[in-house]
Amino acid sequence: MGVVCHDDPYLLSVIVVIASISLLVNLNRTSAFNPIKLFNVSSIDVDRVSANWASTGATWYGSPNGAGSSGGACGYGGDVGQPPFSSFISAGGPSLYRSHKGCGVCYEVKCTSNVNRACSGNPVNVVITDECPGCNNQAVHFDLSGTAFGAMAISGQADQLRNVGVLQIQYNRVQCRFGEKSITFKVDLGSNDHYFSSLIEFINGAGELEGVELKQSQGSWVPMQRSWGAVWKLNSSSTLKPPFSIRLTSMGQTIVANNVIPVGWIPGQTYRST
Repeated sequence: MGVVCHDDPYLLSVIVVIASISLLVNLNRTSAFNPIKLFNVSSIDVDRVSANWASTGATWYGSPNGAGSSGGACGYGGDVGQPPFSSFISAGGPSLYRSHKGCGVCYEVKCTSNVNRACSGNPVNVVITDECPGCNNQAVHFDLSGTAFGAMAISGQADQLRNVGVLQIQYNRVQCRFGEKSITFKVDLGSNDHYFSSLIEFINGAGELEGVELKQSQGSWVPMQRSWGAVWKLNSSSTLKPPFSIRLTSMGQTIVANNVIPVGWIPGQTYRST
């Protein structure tokens, strides 16, 4: 065994780097799918879901500086134009919308100057909030909001880019990062003592939900069914007893919003995870 010289500055640097990486790995293991915040490590690409950029076509809809639609097929309503969506959204062709399952999934999109001189080459993050049922001429198609489409352009050339028509872009699926925004449950107006329905939005991480379960003040977890878009429902043969906890499953990981729907909940009201 060789002798370790602790005065060697190069060796000390290596030890510090290894220790830092080990700490980051352990932190990420314990904080995955935190509903409040995700770590931002600029030196390590922790946000990437797929490893490679792929090419496809993109169009845009709605007003040039708008959010595409007033809500879309995922049910987010006017939230699409407000932070954290902030109009950076996209309708997806069938392979992106995936019969509602693609709602809330995040992508990076970009176009380069070799495709169009107005392209900046800088990636833009968008969330799938709507369906484009007619966008099936390609295996994958993004119908972006006017805001998101224009954001791919060099400063001052957004209008020129929006005049292109179908634009060849590159895309990549990424982790959703909604910052300090808590997971939100918007209770449907039709909900009552025997029927509970809620829009669920702002899921950090993979974005998509594979399953949702509800637990009453007494009893076990009961699966909810996807109603449409990002709206999930539960029909009950007996009177529902709040408070309700809701468990979400995304990419094999689970998070629980304990007692997020309180006693005395009101249809049409919004409740947030703490």
